[in-house]
Amino acid sequence: MTDADQSAELKSRVDAALSNTQPLEIIGTGSKRFYGNSVDAEALDVSHHRGVVAYEPTELVITARAGTPIAEVNATLAEQNQMLAFEPPLLGGTGTIGGALATGLSGPRRPFWGSARDMVLGIRLLNGHGELMRFGGEVMKNVAGYDTARLNVAALGTLGVILEASLKVLPAPPAHATVVLEIPAQDCHARTEQWLREGRPLSGVSHDGERLLVRLSGTQSAVSDALSHLGGEPMDDHQADAFWQSVRDHTHPFFTSDEPIWRISLPPGVDPNHFAGPQFIDWAGQQIWLRGDHDADALRTQATRYGGSATCFNHRPSRIGAFQPLDAVPMRLHQQLKKAFDPQAIFNPGRLYPDLEDA
Repeated sequence: MTDADQSAELKSRVDAALSNTQPLEIIGTGSKRFYGNSVDAEALDVSHHRGVVAYEPTELVITARAGTPIAEVNATLAEQNQMLAFEPPLLGGTGTIGGALATGLSGPRRPFWGSARDMVLGIRLLNGHGELMRFGGEVMKNVAGYDTARLNVAALGTLGVILEASLKVLPAPPAHATVVLEIPAQDCHARTEQWLREGRPLSGVSHDGERLLVRLSGTQSAVSDALSHLGGEPMDDHQADAFWQSVRDHTHPFFTSDEPIWRISLPPGVDPNHFAGPQFIDWAGQQIWLRGDHDADALRTQATRYGGSATCFNHRPSRIGAFQPLDAVPMRLHQQLKKAFDPQAIFNPGRLYPDLEDA
């Protein structure tokens, strides 16, 4: 598929939808369509709006259109020994830059190297007034004050159509290694804190229910020194690459069930044993994947008790909302933002919260 700028075509579609008060569901390749609540609207396909617009390796920044496949961006960066540090999920291999930012999903490297939101320098947005707007820039110094560019990250397209994004990239570390440790899940955080205080080059800490897997990324000397101190059993490089890709892309056997998959987001140090059921732990314990048909209200009350939240990430029963309901004050702020960006509520109605458009 050739690169193409379809800004004008997409604006025309949005203008027509505004004239007819026709809701639109923003869709790229559809790899993350399962995430969030269902949308009953006409499709607005952005998958053909694609291509790397600019890439300055010496400035550590790349700008790409929303429909550009993540795999294509990764390949472009790899030629210069650089990478997207937030390790966005490919989810079936077809994920796009626009989808990565709209969902805000980040991979195992996120707690150590930064999130999707952290790496956004600027975006071009087609808002619900039919206006083409640019927020932020292509250098970090432009990110100041009310950061509208990052506000659109994880908004699930409810504020507008992300057309283009400028992202901070980082040099790819020259050495990697993964070790397997016989450590219980509740010790993830304490061990991780200890290793970080020691300056170990962590880039992934996950527990599969039986073992703790620790990925190290950095200079060869730093990785070798960490290996000698952490102990455990080194994992074959090929197996390690396959494991971390399966965590990133949710192809690990834990995620392949048809049961509901819950994402429990927690502050550091919460004991995962508070949550019953099959678990896969990532982000050194701050992200617990929980499998099973749990009572949504009870699970969310429990997550709140420990300072977190519970999202039904995949295989969501129709009787529940995907995201934990907001209290009155944050919901009012969300509604005000929605009204400012998308006053006719044409973009992805109900995808984030069913009552977001009720302002």
